Amino acid sequence: MSDEQQTREDFGEAVNMTASALEKWLGTDESKQVGDKSSGESTGHASGRRIVELLRTKRDDLTDGDYEHMRKVVGYVHRHLAQRPDGDVEDSRWRYSLMNWGHDPLKKD
Repeated sequence: MSDEQQTREDFGEAVNMTASALEKWLGTDESKQVGDKSSGESTGHASGRRIVELLRTKRDDLTDGDYEHMRKVVGYVHRHLAQRPDGDVEDSRWRYSLMNWGHDPLKKD
């Protein structure tokens, strides 16, 4: 398996939200309330917008920069999942942050 194939597979496993579901989520107040906002928009929110674009891009049109961002998303999702807080996470900042990165930890397969 090539590096690109592995990256696409890992990205597909990490990002469990559709482009339309993620785009709708990014428009919510909850989405905009989480993350580091040193530049106005949080890093995760900006990443979410990029993920929507990636999900709508044909495989043959993906660039090296796209693959780099896909690997960044996979790393973030894996690290963040390992930090799951105790208790109900449905309305948690932890979940909202993950959703900005395209992963809803409460979504059933």
